[in-house]
Amino acid sequence: MFSAQSISKRYGAVQALDDVSLDLAPGEVVALVGDNGAGKSTLVKVLSGVVIPDQGHIRKDDLPVRMSTPHDAQQLGVATVHQDLALCENLDVVANLFLGAERSRFSVLRPIRMERAARDLLASLDVRIRDIRVPVAMLSGGQRQSVAIARALVADPRVVILDEPTAALGVEQTAQVLDLIRRLRDRGLAVLVISHNLADVRAVSDRIVVLRLGRNAGEFRTAETTPEAVVAAITGSTVGEIA
Repeated sequence: MFSAQSISKRYGAVQALDDVSLDLAPGEVVALVGDNGAGKSTLVKVLSGVVIPDQGHIRKDDLPVRMSTPHDAQQLGVATVHQDLALCENLDVVANLFLGAERSRFSVLRPIRMERAARDLLASLDVRIRDIRVPVAMLSGGQRQSVAIARALVADPRVVILDEPTAALGVEQTAQVLDLIRRLRDRGLAVLVISHNLADVRAVSDRIVVLRLGRNAGEFRTAETTPEAVVAAITGSTVGEIA
């Protein structure tokens, strides 16, 4: 459904991406892993329209598309949840969900309609927040991550990119976010998860794509591979050396 093909990007003397390809399909969770400096962040920026690649192209439904701004990516159905979440902590859940996409009629906001839509959206994702009118600052880390993911779904995307969704979360909160990722897959969305945590990756992904030094270093079906094989691809060693 959505793919990046032969993507290259250079920053001065640094080759951030070198002929990288990635395919995303509906109803599938793909994990993008790699060491620091592997090119994951740059590839995410390309897929979300923040960075224009020097070479290569993006295809959607097997047709070439051009993304030069994040708005272009959103118009193509790509939603990105960055690691910093970009939530307004002084605003409540409803205001955060519809920030920049407020429901109005004749230029008058419709708060009741937005609240109902927020409750329906959170319920469909099985996100449990006792009071959606409290400031986001009062929510737990897992709840904030859930709000950020739910906000991405307001525009009804087809592709959701999650950058380190379980970073700095406790065990229970991590489990909640992983369950939410599975529900995104069950909704038929293509989900790309960037993570350093291989345990989380194995728990939720269908495929694992490895980047190393800005290049594709391996691709695995999660159910058919081992952690040692993935680590070997990340580090450039062999499975025997890891063992």
